[in-house]
Amino acid sequence: MGKARYKIKVDEATCIGCGACASECPENWELKETGEGYKGHPKASVISEEDLEKNKAAESICPVQAIKISKA
Repeated sequence: MGKARYKIKVDEATCIGCGACASECPENWELKETGEGYKGHPKASVISEEDLEKNKAAESICPVQAIKISKA
């Protein structure tokens, strides 16, 4: 049986580019410049069980709930 995998989605329209995700989980989050300013962006949009806890922390710290993590 394979390991569980999780998919990260970011609602860029909702993201305010505060950087909380990148501060909480710099291993997988960064701010990228877009046409609408800086936005939170996962370095990997599909993660393993081992990376879930840190990325869930980034999801929960987002002040506008722009990050959603679900089972892939």
